[in-house]
Amino acid sequence: MRIVQQALYLEVADRMRGMIDAHALVPGAWIDESTLAGQLGISRTPLREALKVLAAEGLVRLEPRRGCFVNELSERDLDEIFPLMALLEGRCAYEAARNATTQDLEALEGLHAELARHAGAGDIDAYYETNFQIHEAIQRLAGNRWLSGLISDLRKVLRLSRHKSLKLPGRINESCAEHLSIFSALKAHDPDGAEALMKTHLLRQRVALTALSVPDRTAQAEAAALHAFPNSSRTQAGTP
Repeated sequence: MRIVQQALYLEVADRMRGMIDAHALVPGAWIDESTLAGQLGISRTPLREALKVLAAEGLVRLEPRRGCFVNELSERDLDEIFPLMALLEGRCAYEAARNATTQDLEALEGLHAELARHAGAGDIDAYYETNFQIHEAIQRLAGNRWLSGLISDLRKVLRLSRHKSLKLPGRINESCAEHLSIFSALKAHDPDGAEALMKTHLLRQRVALTALSVPDRTAQAEAAALHAFPNSSRTQAGTP
């Protein structure tokens, strides 16, 4: 009985992550536990356990006497998270470039061809899913469980701004070009190049988010973001 209950609240947590991704639960929204439990066909006990899991992941916050709210990422949060993701995913690309086999690269080739098709069609949702698969594939190729754990934790939080940066005009094509450049470095087994390009890719996502929220600060944001890694653009041939 105890095992069933544990499995249920984990399933509920997974369902709620999907609702947050789809913006059925929007950032800042108050979570009506009674209504949500009714919609999911469960009691409030597994729901509350699921909310504790999501709170630990940073997706929701529990406030005494007020209830539970979907978290919102502030500009400061994004400024703090993206440089960390750039460091971590950059290191993933570095290790992946050293570890990738011919078979690994063939699998990535197919994913990048799919990515380019979605970019050409302007299909943001499909692009995001393939983009996610590529990042996870590179993460697996790095083969570093400590690094993988840190990235996965931060990636859960970034669900709150899911693929929003791709809504900036031209960003989907720029993102695709950046990925193709990273893939070229992986195929060349160039760890330093792959790391630098991946860092720049993550930092440009932050710049795009800033451009969407505060257009007149785009130039300052780009300068500040890239200043964090002054050498990250040295291998950007072919990348806009």
